[in-house]
Order: sequence, then C-alpha cells, then structure tokens
Amino acid sequence: MYIEDIALALSNLCRFTGHLDEFYSVAQHSVLASYLVPSEFALEALLHDASEAYCNDIAAPLKALLPDYRGIEKWVEGLISQKFGTPETISPEVKQADLIMLATERRDLFIDDDTEWAILRGIQPTNEFTINPLLPRQARKLFMERWHELSSKV
Repeated sequence: MYIEDIALALSNLCRFTGHLDEFYSVAQHSVLASYLVPSEFALEALLHDASEAYCNDIAAPLKALLPDYRGIEKWVEGLISQKFGTPETISPEVKQADLIMLATERRDLFIDDDTEWAILRGIQPTNEFTINPLLPRQARKLFMERWHELSSKV
C-alpha cells in the first residue's frame, strides 16, 4: 500500500458516482477537506476516503443494503489507518468537514435538485473557497503536495 497509488486512484475517481456535469475527483475533495479542519486533523481528513482507492465508493443508500461490502471497506480502512497512522474511527472534526464539503459541492457543482438533503440539515457550505474541478493529473499532484506537507509534520 503506497500513498502514490492512493493518490492516483482517488484522482481518477469521480465524486457522486460520476453524476456530475464535470469530472470532480475524490482526491480534490480530500485535499479541500484537509483545509477545513484544525491542523492536527488535516492528515486524517486528507486520507478519510483513501479506502475508495481499493474499494470503489458506493452510494450510501445502496451501501446500506450491502453489509458484507461495508465489512470489507472497514477492513481496508483499518489497514490504511495502521499504515499511515490515522484513527480507525473518523473524528467528529473530519466528519463535520466532510459534511461541509458535501454542502459546498452541492453549491459549487450545481447539484441542487430542489430537494432537502436531510444529512445537510444545519450544515452550511464553506466560504473559504469555491470548488473549481481539476483534471485528474492536477488533482493527483495537489494530493501529493498536501501529503508531503502534512507527513513532514508528523
């Protein structure tokens, strides 16, 4: 398991199972999330979706019907936690950043479908940045730069 492999895979995985007008990678999402948390949680935020490099993300409603898949995903998350020194259970700070990212993605990627997303009740998008989707190679470079910045602090 190598960070370069994770960066490559996440930079080529589209958020929202590809249901976007423009490609927007999990790698870019992860980098942006890492800026929304206090510095001691930044590495965890950067790697919070790293298991998707090995177990593609499945939409939450479908994943709820696949407990065996969730078990495999948890196993991979555990391996990643051991390898990179991140917690096995997502911290509240990173979970909150992930929700803020979801609200921000909904705003910036124009996926407002005029329905309430219950998971976002009370969650506001960030005003710290506007999401401009990157090409996969750009997202991979950004991910690796952020990795080097954060791992040098550990």
